[in-house]
Amino acid sequence: MATDLNFVRNIGICAHIDAGKTTVSERILFYTGKIHRMGEVHEGTATMDSLQEEQERGITIQSAATSCPWDYNGKEYKINLIDTPGHVDFTIEVERSLRVLDGACAVFDGKEGVEAQSETVWRQAERYRVPRLCFINKMDKLGADFDFSFGSILTRLGANAIPIQCPMGFGNDLKGVIDLMRMKAMYWSTEDDGRTITEGEIPEEFQDEAEKWRTIMVEKIAELDDALTEKYLSDPSSLTVDEMKAALRKGTIGLRCFPVLCGAALKRVGVQKILDAAIDYLPCPNEREDVEGVDPKETSKKLSRPHSEDAPFSALVFKVVSDIAGNLTYLRIYSGKLDKGSRVLNPGNGKRENVSRLYEMHSKDRTALDTTGAGQIVAVVGLKDSFTGDTLCDPDNPIILERMVFPEPVISMSIEPVTADDKKKLGEALTTIRREDPSFRSNYNEETGETIISGMGELHLEIIKNKLTRDMKIGVNVGKPRVAYRETIVGTAKDVRGLFKKQTGGRGQYGDAVVSVSPITKEEAEAQELVMKDGIVFEDSVTGGVIPREFIPSVEYGVRQAAASGILGGYPVINVKVELVFGSYHDVDSSQIAFEQAGALAFREACTRAKPALLEPIMKLVVTTPDEFFGNVSGDIASRRGQIVDSEMRGVTRVLHCEVPLSELFGYTTSLRSMTQGRASSAMEPLTYRIMPDRLKDEVLAKQ
Repeated sequence: MATDLNFVRNIGICAHIDAGKTTVSERILFYTGKIHRMGEVHEGTATMDSLQEEQERGITIQSAATSCPWDYNGKEYKINLIDTPGHVDFTIEVERSLRVLDGACAVFDGKEGVEAQSETVWRQAERYRVPRLCFINKMDKLGADFDFSFGSILTRLGANAIPIQCPMGFGNDLKGVIDLMRMKAMYWSTEDDGRTITEGEIPEEFQDEAEKWRTIMVEKIAELDDALTEKYLSDPSSLTVDEMKAALRKGTIGLRCFPVLCGAALKRVGVQKILDAAIDYLPCPNEREDVEGVDPKETSKKLSRPHSEDAPFSALVFKVVSDIAGNLTYLRIYSGKLDKGSRVLNPGNGKRENVSRLYEMHSKDRTALDTTGAGQIVAVVGLKDSFTGDTLCDPDNPIILERMVFPEPVISMSIEPVTADDKKKLGEALTTIRREDPSFRSNYNEETGETIISGMGELHLEIIKNKLTRDMKIGVNVGKPRVAYRETIVGTAKDVRGLFKKQTGGRGQYGDAVVSVSPITKEEAEAQELVMKDGIVFEDSVTGGVIPREFIPSVEYGVRQAAASGILGGYPVINVKVELVFGSYHDVDSSQIAFEQAGALAFREACTRAKPALLEPIMKLVVTTPDEFFGNVSGDIASRRGQIVDSEMRGVTRVLHCEVPLSELFGYTTSLRSMTQGRASSAMEPLTYRIMPDRLKDEVLAKQ
C-alpha cells in the first residue's frame, strides 16, 4: 500500500438515517477487494455493522473504520474509510469522525433529498471545515427525483452543489449514469455484482437531460476560476476536462463547492465512481491546513504541525473501545511517525503512555503494524490514561490540539443492580462505557442511593441498558426515562452576602463573600469575551484586597459546586453570571474551605432572590407525513405543547418542522405511526433549553 501522502485519502460516509451509508460502505469494501462477499444491512450481515444491536436493528450505532486499496488510472491509493451512524442519538460518533477526516461523502436518499439529520451532519462538517462530495443514492427507488434532491442541496443546505453526473432514468427504469465531464453513458453489469462498467454514447432519449445538466456544471465550474470565466464567456465549449477537474478540485478543497454524483448502491450502480471522485476532488492529508494547537505550558501561545513524517509526532485520540486484549485507542496521526513500543506524551494530563501494539483496523478485525506515520488512522493498545479528545505528542515537542465539543445529555433514567455481585460489576462497567462514549454520563445520588445514567435519547439509553445486560452480563433494573432539566434565573440580585463563620475549641472558620448574579446566555458571554464554563460565568471584581487573592479560586469553586447541585430541584444551574464584588477575611480563621462555603451560600441566596426558573430541553422535530394526515399530526403536536415553525409540500407529502418539549415526546414514534397508518416518519434532535411554564414547573418539582 502507498505511504506517499498524495496517495492517501481519509474519508467518511455520513448522512441521515436510512439514506444508505452502510450499503455504500459495504459496496466500497467489495469493489476494493477488502471483502469477497457483500453483506446487506437488511439481512444483518453488513461488515461495518459488527455489533449485535446494529445487526438486529439494521442501523449503525458506532462508527467503524477500515483501510482499503483503490487502483485509479494505474496508481494504487489507500483509502481510510469511516462509516458513521445516521441516528441523532449517536451524533457524537459523527462528530468525532468528522474531527479527524480530510474529506467526506454525504449520502442523500434520491426520493427524500436533504432530511433533518443530513442538515445536522452538514453543519458538523462545516464546523470542522471538511470538504465534501454528495452522492444522491437510491435512484432505483420508486419516486426518486434527481432534480428535486439536487435542488434540496442548494436550498436547504445553502451549498454550491455542482452536478458531475446525472442518472439515466429512475426507479425500476434506472439504466445507468451519465458522466457529464466526458459526456459518456456508464452501465453496471448485473452478472458480476456490478464490477464491470461499460461506457458508451449517451442514448438519444437522455441527450437533452445530459445537455441541461452539463450546461449547469460548466457554468458553475467556470465561476470558480477567473481565467476559466473569461474563457467560458468567449467560448463555453473551449473548457477542457482537465481544466474543469483542476478548478473543481481546488474549489472543493477550499469549501467553495461540492461535486454531486448519483447512483443506487443496493443495485450496485455508481459506487466505484465515488472512490474515483474522492481521489479527483477530495484532499490528501498534506493538502489540508497545518493542524493547530497550543503550548501546554503557555496556552496563549499558538503552535502548528505540518502533515509530514519529518515533523515532531502529534496525534488526536478520537475513539476508545474496550477490548479483551486491552483498550483499543483510535488515533488520527497528524505529523511525525509512530513506532510499536514507543513512548508518547499526553500533554493534557502530563502522563507518558506506552504504545505496546499498533494496528490497522478493518471494522472489528485488525492487521498488526510495526510503524506508521502522518495522515494515517490507526488503533493502538497500551494507553491507560488517554481518552477521546486527548492529544498525544512527542515528549520533547509538546502540543495540545483543539479538543472536541461534546453535546450535553438531554435524557436520564435510574438504574440499579439486582445483586451485590452486580453492584460491584456495575461501577466498572459504567466507567468503561463512559470512556468509550463521551456523550454518556452516570452519577450516583447519595441521598436516594440511585445510579442515574444520562444520554442523547431513548434509543441511546436502551442500547446502553442492553450492553450492560447482554454484553457485560450484569443484572440491572431500570426506571422510566426522565428529562434532564436545568435551572436558571430570570431576574438579578445585587450584593448578596454569604458568611461562613464557625467557632470551635481551637481555630475557627471564617469566610465572607458578596456576589451579584444576573442572567446571561452563551452567545452574550461570547460577545462580551467572557469565559462560560458549565453554564456559569464567574467574574472577580474585588478591589482593595478585601479578599486575599489565594481565596478567590475557592469562592469560584464553591459557586460552581452550588450551581451543579441546583436551587429548586437539584438540577444544574446554567446561564448565570456571578460577580464577586466584596467580602472580608480573618487573619487566623480564614481558609480555603471557609471561602468555598461562603461562595456556595452567597450563590444560593442570590439565585433564590433572583427568581429561579426551571428550563426544559426543546427538541427540533421533523415529521414527514402524507398530506391527508396533516390535521391529525398538527393537532397532536399542539397537544404536546409543540409549535410548527415551518411546513412544506413535497408532492403529496408534507414536511413539518416543529419545536416540541422533550418531556412530551416519549413514545412519539409509536403514536405517530398509529395515527398515520404507519405511513409517517419523524426525526428529532436537541435544539435548546427554554423556561418552563410555572404550572408545569410545580408539577415536576412536586415529583422530586
